[in-house]
Amino acid sequence: MKLLLDTHVLIWAADSPELLSKATRDCLNDLNHTLYFSVASLWEINIKQGLGRSDFRIDPRVLRRGLIDNGYIELPIESPHALLVDSLPPIHKDPFDRILIAQAMAEGLILVSNDQAVLQYPLATMAA
Repeated sequence: MKLLLDTHVLIWAADSPELLSKATRDCLNDLNHTLYFSVASLWEINIKQGLGRSDFRIDPRVLRRGLIDNGYIELPIESPHALLVDSLPPIHKDPFDRILIAQAMAEGLILVSNDQAVLQYPLATMAA
């Protein structure tokens, strides 16, 4: 499976894996799966840190280095991703989640999230 991790899932996997279900931890540790992270998640962490959000205290530079060192593939935001956002139903208003959804749809990835709004979109998802 090819999995794109939502921002909170990335943070939990790096900092608090006990917050993930055992099934999700097993899936992330399965070497047969390809794991992706979006540059949108790094951007989201920077923005939300600047807003003082206590749940975004991880250093995005350290997170990125750790993800790459652990074999995750960095997914850039490309034009097809941005252009797909306006066709999404208005279930979720968060622009970071909407671009992650569009990226997963465009690239044929399963989006791993704990956000119930994200899980309502018509794409392949996995609850964290």
